[in-house]
Amino acid sequence: MESVPKLCGCKGIRTCLVCENVSEPRQNTNVQVKKPSTVYVFCQTCKNKAWMNSTNHSDHTDGIGDSVDFPGIVLVEDFVTNDEEESIVLEIDSCPWKDSQSGRKKQDYGPKVNFKKRKVNHRPFTGLPCFSQTLVGRMSTVDQLRDFKIVEQCNLEYVPTRGSAIDPHFDDFWLWGERLVTLNLLSNTVLTFTKPTTSEPHENESVCVDVHLPQRSLVIVYGAARFDWMHAIHREDITARRIAITFRELSTEFCDGGTKADIGSELIEIAYRFNGSVVQ
Repeated sequence: MESVPKLCGCKGIRTCLVCENVSEPRQNTNVQVKKPSTVYVFCQTCKNKAWMNSTNHSDHTDGIGDSVDFPGIVLVEDFVTNDEEESIVLEIDSCPWKDSQSGRKKQDYGPKVNFKKRKVNHRPFTGLPCFSQTLVGRMSTVDQLRDFKIVEQCNLEYVPTRGSAIDPHFDDFWLWGERLVTLNLLSNTVLTFTKPTTSEPHENESVCVDVHLPQRSLVIVYGAARFDWMHAIHREDITARRIAITFRELSTEFCDGGTKADIGSELIEIAYRFNGSVVQ
């Protein structure tokens, strides 16, 4: 019997516009997670606060208004130039993309990980790509990243025609460390944070914080924003092609003094060869 070609990378409850619009959609899929009705917007000038119905600092310079504390975000605008962005995207697009969940495509540079069994296989990992060496050097000049040792780079492509998105989630805590760093390329978007208050981590919550990410900006997520809030990219906030390059560090268990420091040391050594190819 001839197999039916797979149209997208969705599986389980995840969907995208491609698989939602086929004549016989998959069963037991989820409804797209909607953004909560109460939206606060992170203020880069205030740094540790988000304000309701306020996208500009000038709207709340008097400190009056409905706000929530929101520490754990550093936003560096224009981290790369127009020419650098164009060059980086050309390098990325010269490598094969792999279909991923919810309308995304991805490229991975890092170890193969079984998070359920807590196993790390470094053998497929040949290092970060050559073009990232300049970015990594520049990141080391940012105060919050001076000791940031990268062991994984994930390139994600989002496009509106596929309904690309990523549901609210926490990045793994066992392997990945405190700081998540993402370079946002090709278009502006919004990173949305929600707090889980039930036993169902993907349930829609009533309050969220939007962090607006300008094109070519670098965002650092750490502290409370990393550990207490889930993050997501909603379908409605992808209005043009977007490439996100996310860099991850190791947790303390894999650093000096940790029980798996030997594995961590090997991963860092491999990463900083800067001659890696996409892990298939």
